[in-house]
Amino acid sequence: MGIHTIKMPDIGEGIAEVELVAWHVKPGDMVKEDQVLADVMTDKANVEIPSPVSGTVLGLGGDVGQVLAVGSELIRIEVTEGAAVERATRVGAMAEAGPSSRPSPQEGEGATVLPAAAAPPARATPQGRTPAADDRRDEDEDDMPRVDRPIASPSVRRRAWELGVDLHAVRGTGLAGRIMHGDLEVHVAKHGASPVPPAPTTALAARGEEGAKVSATPAYAEKNDEQKIPVIGVRRKIAQKMQESKRRIPHFTYVEEIDVTDVEAMRGQLNAKFAAQRGKLTLLPFLVRAMVIALRDFPQINARFDDEAGIVTRHGAAHIGIATQTGAGLMVPVLRHAESRDLWSVAIEVSRLADAARAGKVTRDELTGSTITITSLGALGGIASTPVINHPEVAIVGVNRIVERPVYRDGAVVPRQLMNLSSSFDHRVVDGIDAAKFVQAIRALLEAPATLFIE
Repeated sequence: MGIHTIKMPDIGEGIAEVELVAWHVKPGDMVKEDQVLADVMTDKANVEIPSPVSGTVLGLGGDVGQVLAVGSELIRIEVTEGAAVERATRVGAMAEAGPSSRPSPQEGEGATVLPAAAAPPARATPQGRTPAADDRRDEDEDDMPRVDRPIASPSVRRRAWELGVDLHAVRGTGLAGRIMHGDLEVHVAKHGASPVPPAPTTALAARGEEGAKVSATPAYAEKNDEQKIPVIGVRRKIAQKMQESKRRIPHFTYVEEIDVTDVEAMRGQLNAKFAAQRGKLTLLPFLVRAMVIALRDFPQINARFDDEAGIVTRHGAAHIGIATQTGAGLMVPVLRHAESRDLWSVAIEVSRLADAARAGKVTRDELTGSTITITSLGALGGIASTPVINHPEVAIVGVNRIVERPVYRDGAVVPRQLMNLSSSFDHRVVDGIDAAKFVQAIRALLEAPATLFIE
């Protein structure tokens, strides 16, 4: 037997430390090779850490919420003799294949540094199941032994919670019994779901189906309870990012009112004609198109500022960050090369990125490299806002809600659809006059939407 000390892997992109957000094992647990041990978070995304060996967990290198440096001890595993022999055989085979496949040596007792990302196991079907596995599920699911903590990703756990499904009752068909999204679907199809009921909306007593009274807390009762919630995971990263942005960037916000009546009419006409074939358009693709055109005359706004090196990098490509609210917090997936996309291409890609972010499947590459950001609260957009710049960018465009108001035009009072843009800029890089002209250029394009397509 031997002891393998698994080090915190180098995730890449110059990241020096990560946050430990979840343990999937505890001391004394038996683990198999490729079984997920822990979830860690960088400032970009969640990363699952798999085990390179099989054995028994001896000790954990930190607590949930703790920030660990790359290369620090993550976990110690006592490897069984059979597993050690198998691993030695595999390492020898890699050595024969060449230096590129040989693991780098580490100091200590068989220390192992994990690769930055482990390749997912091969799947027989898109749901990660084989027909034989489904047959076995139907036969012996009810007799399945109960484990302390089922193996599942955070997105699977959240989906199970939404469906009211106890993961202990779900048979996993992934590696080492890992529960996949497809396993949840099969379980729900067989046993049904029990979605978590919404919280009561009032403090008044309600009546059950049989007319029995249900007690409720009096509306004016004193409450002295407290709830302390650790700021960890995505929420901590958001807090750090916002603090860094406000600390380093001298913001100023410029608000302008835009008449979107005509562009909304055009959008309605395009949807009526092409929605069935190409998909439905929102206002966002038109705004993206207007920004792309306006940025041609204001390249200093489509930029990233490395304030430590004192260098502003202006980008020809418009990589537009789309601020997206998810169950885990705010994420900003990137719409790449918006300058090369038509309205429907923008709509499809934005929808794909938003769905991936909300499902926890967005990749690290899809969350990096934006040159300017759009943020919107949709119908809750308010009259005006002061959006925080996505560091190290130098500008962010905030979209407020559309309202219909009477407007005096051509000697008559007519109803028009109006919307405010609340945009923030880095005053170290963008002068106030240039920011105002940039927003006015967007306004002119949206108020005369035919100009969006004239080159």
